[in-house]
Amino acid sequence: MKFLLGLLTLIVVIIGVFVFLSLPWFALPVLLAVLALWMLVTQRGKQAASVTAVGISTLTQRLGSSAVIVIGIAGVVAVLVALLAMANGYSETLRRSGSTDTAIVLRGASASEISSVLSHDNAVVIAQAPGIAKDAQGKPIASPELVAAANLPIKGGNPEEDFGSVQIRGIGDEAWQLRSNAKIIAGRKFTPGLRELVAGKGAQRQFAGLDVDHDIKLGNQTWKIVGIFESKDAMDSELWGDADVVGPTYRPNGANSSSSVFVRLTSADAFEPFKAALTSDPRLQVDVDTTVNYFSKQSEGTSKAITAIGIVVGTIMAIGAVFGALNTMFAAVATRAREIATLRAIGFRGVPVVVAIMLETMLLALLGGALGGLLAWLVFNGYSASTLAAGTTAQLTFQFNVSPAVLWTGIKWALAIGFIGGLYPALRAARMPVTTALREQ
Repeated sequence: MKFLLGLLTLIVVIIGVFVFLSLPWFALPVLLAVLALWMLVTQRGKQAASVTAVGISTLTQRLGSSAVIVIGIAGVVAVLVALLAMANGYSETLRRSGSTDTAIVLRGASASEISSVLSHDNAVVIAQAPGIAKDAQGKPIASPELVAAANLPIKGGNPEEDFGSVQIRGIGDEAWQLRSNAKIIAGRKFTPGLRELVAGKGAQRQFAGLDVDHDIKLGNQTWKIVGIFESKDAMDSELWGDADVVGPTYRPNGANSSSSVFVRLTSADAFEPFKAALTSDPRLQVDVDTTVNYFSKQSEGTSKAITAIGIVVGTIMAIGAVFGALNTMFAAVATRAREIATLRAIGFRGVPVVVAIMLETMLLALLGGALGGLLAWLVFNGYSASTLAAGTTAQLTFQFNVSPAVLWTGIKWALAIGFIGGLYPALRAARMPVTTALREQ
């Protein structure tokens, strides 16, 4: 019977933890308000508040054991938040690359730009579709672009051995109109018809030789870096050059082809008519999507993989932290056994004792979670990293983003660890026969 009761308790605890981990941030203030109201209004609540106050007042006498819980949970939260911040920063960088009022057109069934090929005639037809915004001269804001990959030496590595892949984007003047967020921060724009490139700030940070007026070798060709641009999105990791020069270099058999066509729409509402016109055109076999959807999809696989790694690592560390909390709280309950028994002997019920010990443990867990989140924010927020971009062989530079949502996840994990770590010692204290407890110590 005891085994079945213990198993049932474990199942309820696991379900409760999963439910708690899925709660939004505003659920915590609501739960705290309900708990505070219970403590103020009900007799058992008032008893729980009294026992909690006594337990918290003795924490200074148990600094060493309390620090075990705080530091252990801080380590779990710091690692978890760092990995989630990595996934969040990666996906956020790609999401910022798109919007609802711009669209991307690829060859049908293409997973990404690197695998897509559109002919010059395709690009002309796409630019004539309804719903595309016009510039001051009445010209459609449509940008046929060619994407290729090249190898460059990694900054700080061996220039003869340590190479990484960078994405080169062949563009025209329309690309600058389409991406108004891309600004030259050093040097100038490339001159059409010349082997000149502008480098994204992220690419410059990742690869060697990407400084203004420096020459670099791409394959057997020499190109000059004439400017550095910043867009604060995935384009920061690229090199941009004239499509009429990049095309013959990387697609000698299809110099006039492009990988994609980006367009600015008159509004977000214009997307569906624009898509319908292209997908129903018998001259085309294309896929059409908003840029925000396209880049968000590109980030999904990698973000999920990083998040899964974070959860697995966090779970393994959390199990260790739970055992640390269990040992500490069992020891704390043992040292306070006579005190708890005395309280129960004079009329305190089991529920207030359980709640008091749980609140004490979760307070320590909250301190540990806050400490771990703070450490992760100080060390990793804004930290630059790079990885292979989804659907390409090129590096994507991004920054870790310790957002409030990520910190809230870390706090929830801390409180869940504290809940499990305090529950069983609390139940033991509440169930221990008063006479047995009074004889201890």
